[in-house]
Amino acid sequence: MQQIHPQQLAAWLSADDRPSPVLLDVREPWEFALCQLPASMHMPMHTVPVRLTELNPDDEIVVICHHGGRSMQVAMFLERHGFSSLHNLMGGIDAWASEIDPKLPRY
Repeated sequence: MQQIHPQQLAAWLSADDRPSPVLLDVREPWEFALCQLPASMHMPMHTVPVRLTELNPDDEIVVICHHGGRSMQVAMFLERHGFSSLHNLMGGIDAWASEIDPKLPRY
């Protein structure tokens, strides 16, 4: 698993020469309802073990939460289950809102 800064993810998402990653948002439903990155896949942390088959171990996946702690735990779990192209969004959606998209609601 690699750590990815919001600026790096923003560059990746806007790159024409590289496929976009799966944005796996593991926050709770009420958090996801407040704000999310476009095209994010919502899978609350506690549901990941039972929904594992919805993810492709060959995809590049960026795991997202509020500040980066839960997403780190989910990324480590996915790693133990054979996923190899994992990235944890450092600072989570909060860092994204502060550094990339100030219009995004913060909580």
